[in-house]
Amino acid sequence: MRLVKAAEMQQMDRMTIEEIGIPGIVLMENAGRSAARFFLEHFTPSFNDSVVLLCGRGNNGGDGYVVARYLHQAGLDVSIAILSQLDRITGDARTNLDIIRKMDLALHEIPDGETWEDFRHRLHHSKCIVDAILGTGLNAPVRGFYRTVIDDLNKLQKPVMSIDVPSGLNADSGQVMGVAVKADLTVTFGFPKLGQVVFPGAGLVGRLVRIDIGIPACVSEKIPHHFSLTEPSNLKDSFSLEAADIHKGTRGHLLVLAGSTGKTGAAALTALGGLRAGAGLVTLGIPETLNAILEEKLTEAMTVPLPETGGGNLSTKAWGDIQALFQGKTAVALGPGLSTHPETVGLVKKVVAECPLPMVIDADGLNALAGCMDILKEAAARTILTPHPGEMSRISGLETTAIQKDRVFAATGFVQTHGCYLVLKGARSLIAMPDGRLYVNPTGSPALSSGGSGDVLTGLIGGFLARRFPPAKAAIGGPYIHGLAADLLAEQKGSTGVLAGELLQTIPPIIAHITRGTWPLTTPALHRDFYHIP
Repeated sequence: MRLVKAAEMQQMDRMTIEEIGIPGIVLMENAGRSAARFFLEHFTPSFNDSVVLLCGRGNNGGDGYVVARYLHQAGLDVSIAILSQLDRITGDARTNLDIIRKMDLALHEIPDGETWEDFRHRLHHSKCIVDAILGTGLNAPVRGFYRTVIDDLNKLQKPVMSIDVPSGLNADSGQVMGVAVKADLTVTFGFPKLGQVVFPGAGLVGRLVRIDIGIPACVSEKIPHHFSLTEPSNLKDSFSLEAADIHKGTRGHLLVLAGSTGKTGAAALTALGGLRAGAGLVTLGIPETLNAILEEKLTEAMTVPLPETGGGNLSTKAWGDIQALFQGKTAVALGPGLSTHPETVGLVKKVVAECPLPMVIDADGLNALAGCMDILKEAAARTILTPHPGEMSRISGLETTAIQKDRVFAATGFVQTHGCYLVLKGARSLIAMPDGRLYVNPTGSPALSSGGSGDVLTGLIGGFLARRFPPAKAAIGGPYIHGLAADLLAEQKGSTGVLAGELLQTIPPIIAHITRGTWPLTTPALHRDFYHIP
């Protein structure tokens, strides 16, 4: 599903009006009519229920006037609070304001805090509220009178529909611009906005409904497509039905370099993740004193004892053996549980710089690269990095708070500098690519917040690389399937106490459904939050 930034959507609007010749008033009518329709379907109000519309002075308010007209015609008791002086409303919004004035709807001119104080008691008696205050163009913190209105609205805890975007939400980053409306339903026009599907914005939109307002495909296709929400259709071509005579030798061979004393579980989960991804063979390179433990833990994967420091950490002396292990492999997964022993750090840098195979790097593999990220430019093959925000801070030099404040900027800026693929983990993980594309992963739940789940993800991505998936497909497929496994387990068992190893059992049927194109999109709850209203 395509996502856009506010400026891209505004450009599509302008091109539709100026180049195609569809008047803006028609687009506004389409938007408001469909928004009103979905309001009625979602909230199911009774005849003569009271609805208050809070309208700003721009086109977002203009959409609100159209919604007010249709809700009035549906038999609701509609009141419109215009948060501006009426003579400041112009353009298409003014045309729609004049229409509802002639219809004798209840209009209230509220240009300041004093008049708001006199009006706001009316909200207590309303069944629902429509937020048409601020649109997608907001790029500065909400202050003064509008801040008071939004604060008062949130305190009421009434059902709210926001038009295009909850007022106060940055449509690009998903950040709250000082204060933002918390909506139960958001109807967005044209395409969903990037800031509506990443957190914290994703937690404010409620149910997100995409409405087609009549922008022709020939217009949207002229705007470069950079942002997407991952869907099964993005992966299906990679999971084609396999020939009856396929065998392990044609499924790819993943080399996993992971584990240290006390962290053998990370190595085992990564290896098993690679197998569950469909790799035909997985070989785990492990510090030699831990080899017997991993041979006991792993039945299906092979293990190779490698020179160590004496404390159960891989030594730089292992480099020659690892070079030999590259032969016959198709991908490498590096990092889970390796430790940050100085010799291991040196070995990781050597592997990253000289390995000829596509590679996924996680955990201590990332920690080893902190402060020397230029090594990625020397890498012989494309790499996929999978940091959580703390690891992202270490490898990027940004504070964790700055990363979380604008995850999109942090992810895209990093890959532009370092030329790698990046999976920035967290709720709604971001997958950034060197060509400028960014995918938002919609799957996953708190069931993933337990030790080892990231190791399974590393193995999944590594397994897909071993199967010779392009790095872009491996980078978006791993988080999507990993998150779906957690979603399904959460439905069955709840989100608390799910073990990372339980994810492994759920992965093969998910891949089978995607392969056959039979996955029921309505099963994961989040997919029910996106609709297309003609």
